[in-house]
Amino acid sequence: MSDVMIKLENVTYKYESNENEGVVALNGINLSINKGEFVVILGHNGSGKSTLAKLINALIVPTSGKVYVNGMDTQDEENIWHIRRTAGMVFQNPDNQLVATIVEEDVAFGPENLGIHPKEIRKRVNEALTAVEMEEYKDYAPHLLSGGQKQRIAIAGVLAMKPECIILDEPTAMLDPSGRKEVINTIKKLNREENKTIVHITHYMDEAVEADRVIVMEKGNIILEGTPKTVFSQVEKVKQIGLDVPQVTELAYMLRKEGIDIPQNILTIEELVSAL
Repeated sequence: MSDVMIKLENVTYKYESNENEGVVALNGINLSINKGEFVVILGHNGSGKSTLAKLINALIVPTSGKVYVNGMDTQDEENIWHIRRTAGMVFQNPDNQLVATIVEEDVAFGPENLGIHPKEIRKRVNEALTAVEMEEYKDYAPHLLSGGQKQRIAIAGVLAMKPECIILDEPTAMLDPSGRKEVINTIKKLNREENKTIVHITHYMDEAVEADRVIVMEKGNIILEGTPKTVFSQVEKVKQIGLDVPQVTELAYMLRKEGIDIPQNILTIEELVSAL
């Protein structure tokens, strides 16, 4: 069995517009993501990263090229529900994903629609809420929760459908720093303890520091790819794109410009202090 969870082969996607040629959102993308990998995709609005997420979840299909999820072609209509069970999607606004008046009923919504037996649904709901550390809130009304808690419930709703891969499309964009931290900690836990393949799409560079791989997109193309250390060490290129770099990396970069001998791949304050 292949170790590849997601594979894009020369994928182009054009949004229809009033112009004859349409708007090219992705331009001949080739990408493989392995099972159990934690990948962060960075880029500004309009870079193509959210289009990529929709393609992986089969919400849209390529204009040309192929997208495979666990070996399944997203253009084969018979695969759609299997693909969405394999690769669950978490969106930017948790309020758009919460459908019930009680937390545990909301988490149960997906499995119920899959026709899962009630006893199994109860087990899945409990496991999902435990995984996101929200089990004590199972009887709460979702609208009473904080933004970070709501997003964790949205993640639990996806987990209850037992996906192998979770795609998160800017899940922290509408959250305050505390909520962002909650969600990022949950994502890391799911990857490390549950061995979920994570595709985390964001424009916050600091959320990429602990990923296995970082992919930077610009105008429908992949322009940088590698480990966080490899990508963030290219400070000038990242800044030219207009993205922020983590503060520690920025400080190390400034010290190098002052003539202080600092290694290129500094990511944490501990590494910076050690280098000094």
